[in-house]
Amino acid sequence: MVLTKRLDKVRAVAAIELNISCPNIKDAKLVSQDARATYSLVKRVRKFTQKTLITKLSANVTDITEIALAAQKAGSDAISLINTLTAMRIDVRSRRPMLAAVIGGLSGPAIRPIAVRMVWEVYQKVKIPLIGMGGIIDTFSALEFLIAGASAIAVGTANFINPRVSIEIIEGIRRYLLEHRIGSVNKLIGSLRCQT
Repeated sequence: MVLTKRLDKVRAVAAIELNISCPNIKDAKLVSQDARATYSLVKRVRKFTQKTLITKLSANVTDITEIALAAQKAGSDAISLINTLTAMRIDVRSRRPMLAAVIGGLSGPAIRPIAVRMVWEVYQKVKIPLIGMGGIIDTFSALEFLIAGASAIAVGTANFINPRVSIEIIEGIRRYLLEHRIGSVNKLIGSLRCQT
């Protein structure tokens, strides 16, 4: 709460992302794996800031919509999802974990289908904007998130491979909109066509 109070006074800070979902910790359970704990923490943080509050959720849950609804009810202005998936690697020569904490977070293209699904599920339930992330490496992977319901996207792992990837994605989305005669990117958000 102390950091939130401090950041609330800094004009250059437009928003605060409350990461309650980092798997690289020693605690057995994350705040974002429990709807009540999520509600309680977001509500407490909300009291200390007037800035846009974004709650970052974990994919390591049974029902992400339950957690998203708790964050919304507690006063989160937006939700970013998903954080990494809990995973591990083993050095087969030494038979030891490759990570010091034994388990850690898996990110990148391998998690994208899970992330897109979770964005789509949460989009059906909440009224606040979603920031989609998890394996966005090019225009088409970014478009998947927008069509599933994300209002914005975040690019992570791909920056290590191509530092210009965000610029290329923006240009690619612009071309896609022109090619499909779509007047605004907002018309893409949540535009998934499902057969009933």
